Amino acid sequence: MTLRRALLAMACLGILVTGAGPAMAQDYPNRPVRWILGFAPGGPTDIVVRIIGQHLSEKLGQPFVVENRPGAGGNLAAQAVVNSPPDSYTILAIAHVHAINATLYKQLPYNFIRDITPVAGMVQMPNVLEVHPSVPAKDVKEFIGWLKANEGKVSYASAGSGTSAHLATELFKAMTGTKMQHIPYRGSGPALIDMLSGQVSVIFDALSSSIEHIRAGKLRALAVTSAKRIDALPDVPVMAETVPGYEVTAWFGAGVPRGTPQAVVDRLNREINAALADPKIKARFADLGAVPFVATPAQMVTFVADETEKWGKAVRFSGATVD
Repeated sequence: MTLRRALLAMACLGILVTGAGPAMAQDYPNRPVRWILGFAPGGPTDIVVRIIGQHLSEKLGQPFVVENRPGAGGNLAAQAVVNSPPDSYTILAIAHVHAINATLYKQLPYNFIRDITPVAGMVQMPNVLEVHPSVPAKDVKEFIGWLKANEGKVSYASAGSGTSAHLATELFKAMTGTKMQHIPYRGSGPALIDMLSGQVSVIFDALSSSIEHIRAGKLRALAVTSAKRIDALPDVPVMAETVPGYEVTAWFGAGVPRGTPQAVVDRLNREINAALADPKIKARFADLGAVPFVATPAQMVTFVADETEKWGKAVRFSGATVD
């Protein structure tokens, strides 16, 4: 059985065995909801979750309390949610990192696609190759030349092992024959502090957490990793213009422990999708270079399966390892 078929079968089984009546969904939530994410404040996951969480708090009348639990590339937070009761009051901020970790980590204490039920998407966005102003390269071609002239001397930051910042850089290295040393942080926020101070000079960061620093001239953007240029940074080229075939897209969504009542999963999906349709939220995300990611729970099951297979191939191709 393929991974996609297995996930679809699990989703259908979940509807049969955990279905709760409409009354439960209508009453939800009647107490605060925990929204756990695996990275420090200030990174893209944190920014997106707080925007959506604030909307849900206002619309549903109960606090959606964000809990940052950084560590192990998002695995500590995922494990905490997997171990939580499936009572609808614990949400996990899911993302590309979980699809990556399924292959990157050889022994995980949980199985993400088995133990977490995808609820909804939130946004998709590119990463951006950015450097400290002290780096002499003004474009990707010059950057590649600079790396080869300084082999063994350059380090790059990431939001943690298994993040898109990590894998985007490892793919770049594999496709360009360059070398850099990996310095993982506990989220984009701490990594950017050292980027801004010049302690480390390179990062492939998710755009939302870096865009204001780029606009202020504190960091220099060399390329975005999307298939086409983005409106938020129209003058920044795509990586594929210099490195053909290169593309990385980060995504963020919401998930709950396996066994959470399907009626509540559907209610959360409707409310998150309504938030994504709100003009103010759409404008806020557009300013961050993010695109709303609207999907049903069933579509998210298929999407997570596809992403897990795609990133598994990327991990193997790049030779990325957990530091």
